[in-house]
Amino acid sequence: MDSDKQPIQLPENAARPLKPGEKYEPILRSDKEYPEVTPYSVSIGVLMAVIFSAAAAYLGLKVGQVFEAAIPIAIIAVSLSSILKRKNALGENVMIQSIGASSGVIVAGAIFTLPALYILQAKYPDMTVSFMQIFLSSLLGGCLGILFLIPFRKYFVQEKHGEYPFPEATATTQVLVSGESANQAKPLIWAAGIGGLYDFVVSTFGLWTEQLSTRMMGWGETIAAKFKLVFSINTSAAVLGLGYIIGLKYAAIICAGSFFVWWVLLPVLGSMPGLETVDPQVLFTSYGRNIGIGAIAMAGLIGIVRSWGVIKSAVGLAGKELGGHGKAIVENSLRTERDLSMKLLVIAVVAALVCILVFFWLGVLHNLWQALVAFVVVAVIAFLFTTVAANAIAIVGSNPVSGMTLMTLIIASVVFVAVGMKGTSGMVGAMIIGGVVCTALSMAGGFITDLKIGYWIGSTPRKQETWKFLGTLVSAATVGGVMIILNKTYGFTGENALVAPQANAMAAVIEPLMSGQGAPWMLYLAGAVLALILSQLGVPVLPFALGMFIPLSLNTPLLVGGAISWLVSRQKKDEPAEAAQARQDKGTLIASGFIAGGALMGVVSAIVKFCGADWYLAEWAESGTAAVVGLVAYIAIIAYFIWAACKKTTNNK
Repeated sequence: MDSDKQPIQLPENAARPLKPGEKYEPILRSDKEYPEVTPYSVSIGVLMAVIFSAAAAYLGLKVGQVFEAAIPIAIIAVSLSSILKRKNALGENVMIQSIGASSGVIVAGAIFTLPALYILQAKYPDMTVSFMQIFLSSLLGGCLGILFLIPFRKYFVQEKHGEYPFPEATATTQVLVSGESANQAKPLIWAAGIGGLYDFVVSTFGLWTEQLSTRMMGWGETIAAKFKLVFSINTSAAVLGLGYIIGLKYAAIICAGSFFVWWVLLPVLGSMPGLETVDPQVLFTSYGRNIGIGAIAMAGLIGIVRSWGVIKSAVGLAGKELGGHGKAIVENSLRTERDLSMKLLVIAVVAALVCILVFFWLGVLHNLWQALVAFVVVAVIAFLFTTVAANAIAIVGSNPVSGMTLMTLIIASVVFVAVGMKGTSGMVGAMIIGGVVCTALSMAGGFITDLKIGYWIGSTPRKQETWKFLGTLVSAATVGGVMIILNKTYGFTGENALVAPQANAMAAVIEPLMSGQGAPWMLYLAGAVLALILSQLGVPVLPFALGMFIPLSLNTPLLVGGAISWLVSRQKKDEPAEAAQARQDKGTLIASGFIAGGALMGVVSAIVKFCGADWYLAEWAESGTAAVVGLVAYIAIIAYFIWAACKKTTNNK
């Protein structure tokens, strides 16, 4: 164990592209060993996985939102190590976060799809749903996401160093690193307190309007009804911080996609016969979002083509290791570059795919031919969209897993109908497949965040990859048990039932498709063609497509945060570059604090509402005065952000 004092801040070149010949040296030196996998870190990580899996499933199915577990778990890990006075705990805290964060991604994959089985069961009593179906769907999907992502680790976290902003990874890393330094922790804690309080007040009490829109004004409603033109912005401090970390470039591309849908496409559609009276939000849900899904799907294909060299290298290395070569290279590599061996990875992938095939055959469909078809659909789509999920998290910090899963369900349903599988058995099969794919993609996006955190700090990738399976196992078992209990206690249909909005949407899509009705293929095709055109023009396709899919109100604040980043980091005349970089770094701390505070207080607010304490002033929050107060509050927190980032301190380097 290294007895030297650990560095307390990320290196200067952590978030920028490296210069020719320059290397990135993480906080934990690559030529030394540090405590990472210990009884303490594994046990706390498993405990976090259980607690946050149960909490996320409970709250997600009740209020329709899954909170990100990585940041709260990182804060708890840092606090525990401080209370217990553990020395050199940074490596252990990364492992705790990595194991525990399995909870959020497994929950997202499960609750977006699997409650639809219970929803459909209420209509079709002959359908059967078991714990093993839910557990194995989550477990196998999570394992598949881990295994498919590992070959791309070096590509995303190392070869693309400084090219992607990695918003959530940045915020979580700042939390972990700041716990080692009072100078770093102070601005982070202040920002977390202010941002968390700001978001808590608006979401719990509704003292001002959280989402500002031109439709709040009479003239705005008239324009929306007549021309289908709407502007909206979410005033959350957490989303503002996200925009800062994403930066102006990607924020502008994301918003360009959103503006294209809302300010070009929807007005054109709204002028067509029969659509003149349709609300803009309905047009977005029915048309714009589906075009976005097609663009995201094509972005996946483009990503696979462009990453073919990486895929080929990974497969080539696997071939060498399987033949007994390449072992020395792995053993002699630096600690921070050691992944699971390709030989073991290939064996694990084959084993996982065989388990999925057997599960589909004996546990779901009971027909070998149909199980083979389902197996091929899952393997191809999960692999295809793995890079899309990783790219999305790396760029915008949000995984469009619901859109990709919806596309999976539609494709699976069409294929199933073609091979003669219809009715309740087809619905069960499609939803289980959707659960496996959704969890795989959710895990791929979440795990790339863990690996980027480990890369910045200096963890051993092999250890993160190995113990991530334990977190997946624990989370899948917890989610399966909690979901059955919630279904028996509350149910997902009828009065006082849990909301489960994503699962209800999936069920609504599956039922007509299994009855022989079609899908909006022309809209998907339009999105795919648009993605190809953008690719030829040199526009990054995925962020543009994400902008088309994610609501306008969540994209516009990214542009505000990106603009703040540009303003803060701009070098003034006769000013050294180090001063501008110092402001940029301090702004990153503040943005991370906003994200961390918003994430924690979002959980608290949801718990308060779930416990029946309804303090939200709904009528006031919808008033024009509350909108004005919301605008003033948003301007105030923007002003605080800029002031705090630019404020000079004696320890600001």
